[in-house]
Amino acid sequence: MTLAAENLFLRKQLALYQARHVKPRRATDAMRLALVWFGHRFDWHQALVVVQPDTFIRWHRQGFRLFWRWTSQPGRPSIPRELQALIRRMARDNPLWVEERIANELLLKLGLRVSPRTVRKSMPTHLRDGRGTRIASQRWRTFVRTHAQGIVACDFCVVVTATFRLLYVFVLMEHATRRILHTNVTAHPTAPWTLQQLREALPADHPYRFLLHDRDSIFSHQLDRSMRNLQLKVLKTPPHSPQANALCERLVGTLRRECVDFLLPLTENHLRRLLRE
Repeated sequence: MTLAAENLFLRKQLALYQARHVKPRRATDAMRLALVWFGHRFDWHQALVVVQPDTFIRWHRQGFRLFWRWTSQPGRPSIPRELQALIRRMARDNPLWVEERIANELLLKLGLRVSPRTVRKSMPTHLRDGRGTRIASQRWRTFVRTHAQGIVACDFCVVVTATFRLLYVFVLMEHATRRILHTNVTAHPTAPWTLQQLREALPADHPYRFLLHDRDSIFSHQLDRSMRNLQLKVLKTPPHSPQANALCERLVGTLRRECVDFLLPLTENHLRRLLRE
């Protein structure tokens, strides 16, 4: 009886606002949710006055769409974050592995069956090209860092003596330790002379695998073929790309800044003694 009297009391007050043609404020999302929730408990068609019935029904439909969107997750669930971190680590540590290789490694060694397409989504974006597949070749920086223990680099630089004579300095260095293996000076650099310097610098049981040099004409095709007898594979830098042999170029720059830019050699033997010191 009390609840019925309270409802009549509220209806009379609402009728007063209707008689004065007072428009209510726009309903907030919280108010819409509350009205929809209360509308399930009784027949709201006779009590609805703030909006049209079509508007109230539209609120119902919007609420159902939000509810099913919240409860439904389309597609397959994502793999755990720990597995995603493992895939990214495998891709960074093994630049040549494509998504199929990573998926096979996970299946064989860990027993985790993951689709290659899922592996590709978890891989770092900078290791994939625009089409979503891994780059098949490794970068030059990665190659040098991986094989630094087996790389030796050589280069020439020009020095002017006090009598304006041009001398050519040959340097050979080790990539991993930046250690100078051999230096020599000549006024007439040739391919046979360069080959002899390499033979003197590298013993028969050397641990190196690659010889890095630029595309100077001194490094002839015959010299590169002779490197096979020294168990070395020749790596030529791209044209006009001194940064590909950056360590040896830096060594030549240090040689100039700390030695020949301050001392003018008199003869070939004098320059050879300076370099040895």
